[in-house]
Amino acid sequence: MEALPRITPMMATLTRELPVDKDRYGWEHKWDGVRAIAYVSGGEIRLLSRNDKDMTASYPELRALGGLAGAAVVLDGEIVALRDGRPDFGTLQTRMHVRQPPQRLLAAVPVSYYVFDLLHDGGRSLLGEPYTVRRERLADLALDTEPVRTPPWYPDNAEEVLAASLERGLEGVVGKPLTSRYYPGKRREWIKVKNVRHQEVIVAGWKPGEGSRAGMIGSLLLGINDSGGRLRYAGHVGTGFTEPMLRDLARRLRPLRRPDSPFGTPLPARHTRDAQWAEPELVGEVAFTEWTSDDLLRHPAWRGLRPDKDPAEVHRED
Repeated sequence: MEALPRITPMMATLTRELPVDKDRYGWEHKWDGVRAIAYVSGGEIRLLSRNDKDMTASYPELRALGGLAGAAVVLDGEIVALRDGRPDFGTLQTRMHVRQPPQRLLAAVPVSYYVFDLLHDGGRSLLGEPYTVRRERLADLALDTEPVRTPPWYPDNAEEVLAASLERGLEGVVGKPLTSRYYPGKRREWIKVKNVRHQEVIVAGWKPGEGSRAGMIGSLLLGINDSGGRLRYAGHVGTGFTEPMLRDLARRLRPLRRPDSPFGTPLPARHTRDAQWAEPELVGEVAFTEWTSDDLLRHPAWRGLRPDKDPAEVHRED
């Protein structure tokens, strides 16, 4: 493979509603999957997560991208698994942790790569080009053959795009200023508006299950990093799990057990009773309704582990 520049994905900042100057943005749907930078050259492909983990072997069907692109390119996009015609993160979970997926899994849970940016093309960096130019160059590549898609973007009608995302059961929208360049690894200029609130969390322990969950994990104790870098308790989650998820979590948490709490701030006493502590190394994601006045997640539901995220990256998203 030709040497291509390593590029860390640019990130978007969460906002609660559309901005007043929404007409200066291009709007895209937000896809519920795993972010991946694709390096394509000489018919070969490498897929790297946003924390630089090589995911190529986990998604062998995406090697088809090597034959679809012409010159050596670096692409930004999202790996998704569809359920009822829309990306579904829970479905993708069955593929995210499998390094060498068997054929039966590939057939049961196929994935696609949704491309939304072109960062390098034929030996030339496009990082300094405006968003509109990068999207035009991406369209010229005509990457729209399964398992690769180039979803459309919309230069106006932000309200309609957001409403359509809600109607289709999508996660929300991303707004990118029409003149914006690409800032690797930064949160600058791009914004995201979500239909459902999600929060990345650090798994810091668990409580044993009871009743039908006896002998299993009952709930996970969750944390996020505060502004001072301390691990702060953010609540506990006991819903949203499948039995395979619980078995996988138990297997991953077992070697991470520790005798004391990893939190740098106090916990409510009721949540420390019978708690089993873990080194804060696993990152997951929950859906929730709101933050309480005590800065705890209200009604969280587990969505799954995020092996593409590092614990140091996990902060509260407002």
